Amino acid sequence: MQKAAVLTHINEYPQVREIEIEPPKENEVQIEQSETGICFRDILTMEGFMPRLVLPIVPGHEISGIVRKVGSGVKGFKVGDRVASLIYVPCGTCEYCTSGRENLCRNKKTFGESMDGAYRKYINVPEISLVKVPPKVSEEAAGISACVTGMVVQALEVVGGLKEGQTVLITGAGGGVGSHAIQVANALGAKVIAETSSEWKQDGIRKNGADYVVTGHEFSKKVKEITGEGVDIALETVGSPTFNDAFRSLKFGGRVVVIGNVDVTPVSLPLGNLILKGNSISGSVSSTKKSMKKALRLSSEGKITPVVGKVFSLEEVSVAYKAMKNRELFGKAFIKF
Repeated sequence: MQKAAVLTHINEYPQVREIEIEPPKENEVQIEQSETGICFRDILTMEGFMPRLVLPIVPGHEISGIVRKVGSGVKGFKVGDRVASLIYVPCGTCEYCTSGRENLCRNKKTFGESMDGAYRKYINVPEISLVKVPPKVSEEAAGISACVTGMVVQALEVVGGLKEGQTVLITGAGGGVGSHAIQVANALGAKVIAETSSEWKQDGIRKNGADYVVTGHEFSKKVKEITGEGVDIALETVGSPTFNDAFRSLKFGGRVVVIGNVDVTPVSLPLGNLILKGNSISGSVSSTKKSMKKALRLSSEGKITPVVGKVFSLEEVSVAYKAMKNRELFGKAFIKF
């Protein structure tokens, strides 16, 4: 038996209970985790915004650790390997999976939503979702290599087409995603303008690598003052509260890439600007194993260092959720087992 946080009802915090430690099935490995990250998506799951949610469920999707057991049929991993997992299990056979775009798989199952997730020490994960963690990568860096750093690599490089020397605006730059997006953008050779609505986070954001920090209402005007014409890419990690200004911060031909939507409120879109400036808007979902591997390589090279906001115990999940919703943390929240 092991302790796990279990979500039983919508709009109620997960509660800790004892669950079985099941042996790995065919093509699965059993991973022993030392910690897992808490994502704002977990909060949205609790609030009922994920359409494929199955209750009761163990939340969480940021999975990494040491392989302790190997099921039959597993060929690429052995006991003792350090591994990290995608936040989902792809089917492996559809057009998206076979073309390296497994993040778009229509048949994928997501940890913490349609299958039990990471809020427990021992978890069984299918081999198809795993990558090996290279040396010199910290436990925190491995844990966030799918949902955070790999997701940002996917958004900036694959979807956004970021080139070295371009300028990126990152909204919500003091949060768990935004703080790491600064580092990823730097590692990819970009100049970074960071947006935050929390004045107290500005110093930390600068120390984290941002070239400029903007805050307040109509921050797009400040972005234009800094750049003269606007940014190449606006990485939207927040959603409706910042989307309009992020869009207005673009230069001609600039792109908004949306990876976050914290309050699921619809946005209005000025079509005239979109057309006349030749701008584009793209959504980017999760990461692929390829983008995860690049994020892990950047971590092993010391170009990405986890920004740890606070570490909580499993019993403190509700405290962590409240701290995240109230914007009390600079960086990422973790659960330590």
